[in-house]
Amino acid sequence: MPLQIVRNDITKMKVDAIVNAANSSLLGGGGVDGSIHRAAGPRLLEECRKLGGCETGSAKLTRGYRLPCRYVIHAVGPRWQGGGHGERELLVSCYRAALRLAKDAKCDSVAFPLISSGIYGYPKDQALRVAVDTIGEFLLENEMTVYIVVFDRSAYRIGSKLFADIEEYIDDRYADAHSDSRAERLRRMETQMPYAAVPTSAPAAPKQAPAERNDGRAETLADALGQIDESFSEMLLRKIDEKGMTDAQCYKKANIDRKLFSKIRGDRLYKPSKPTAIAFAIALELTPDETRELLMKAGFALSHSNKFDIIIEYFIEHGNYNVFEINEALFAFDQSLLGA
Repeated sequence: MPLQIVRNDITKMKVDAIVNAANSSLLGGGGVDGSIHRAAGPRLLEECRKLGGCETGSAKLTRGYRLPCRYVIHAVGPRWQGGGHGERELLVSCYRAALRLAKDAKCDSVAFPLISSGIYGYPKDQALRVAVDTIGEFLLENEMTVYIVVFDRSAYRIGSKLFADIEEYIDDRYADAHSDSRAERLRRMETQMPYAAVPTSAPAAPKQAPAERNDGRAETLADALGQIDESFSEMLLRKIDEKGMTDAQCYKKANIDRKLFSKIRGDRLYKPSKPTAIAFAIALELTPDETRELLMKAGFALSHSNKFDIIIEYFIEHGNYNVFEINEALFAFDQSLLGA
């Protein structure tokens, strides 16, 4: 998927470029900056000395040396001063400058830390929102795989109110789905069956001569296979046309790689993963019923016994179809992310 949130050590990321949360001198420091300089070796510092520093909100590019990446992009974020001194604008500028350098260097993949969220004191939930919004905006116009790298879960945080709202929403529905007794679940399953099951002790029905059907049911297996309904791929492409979207607009909003979308378009019987199918429902801004219908075409359903499904339902019911924001919440609750 084009934007991923991962737990890792950024110095071990095998990408074209990693971004260093640098200070304006570019001569190394603590935190991520110090780790990158130590991993890259002394030649990185030698090159940085020749750059003459870097302004806050901007970025400069060097080689990666001993790191498993080709380049290091040194981005200088703002220090947090309460939010009223242009910190957000400077942080947005910082991400844009780094992405522009990565694009100019023809990078296919780049990994970011949460810039300014360490010793510079930028609140982590706000720093994450800036990162996701700015990178997401860039990816709507460009082809690149971008990682937001967090070292451990304690270093990652979404907004406390959003987290609490989702947690309450999950508790209300997840608890209900798991509170039924086994007998109640069996009874509910029986009432939902389209036909009553025939008891195993019932006598076999007498054989009858084949009769010609007039109720629309298939006579043979071959006839049944010939009546296969609209596939997932066909429904997806129809919905894209109905929404007046281009293919690129759809797969980018879904956080889906272009190559995967090409496979789906070229194979009417393509079977996506559940996160991929839901990502397209989010990109198309489908209603809950439309989402369930699209998922059914891929062989899936939404369930209140699954936290992933409940989180998806929460965002759809609240009219929030931003796949990047949804992935923030899914990551916070240790669930699979949307996309390929």
